[in-house]
Amino acid sequence: MSLTIQLLPDIQEHGPGTGGDHFIVIVYNNNHNTWDEVVGVLMRATACSEKEAEIETWEVDNLGKSVVHHGEQEECERAAAVIRTIGIEVEVKEE
Repeated sequence: MSLTIQLLPDIQEHGPGTGGDHFIVIVYNNNHNTWDEVVGVLMRATACSEKEAEIETWEVDNLGKSVVHHGEQEECERAAAVIRTIGIEVEVKEE
């Protein structure tokens, strides 16, 4: 029997996607916006990839909502303002 030790990378405590910034942006489903509109606005608002925007849009469409961004309050409010331009419901809240 041999023992293998695997070294793991240091855990990032702050920054995008870590939750260390304490605010989130939530997008809610509606019956007005198209798939492409939501994907496009998520990419513009959060600078995410098309693949990530499609995953988040799937969550909005199938689960009713999706957390689409983590960050500091000012950054989240800015992203939410961009997302609101297409008329979809969006919320910024503290984690």
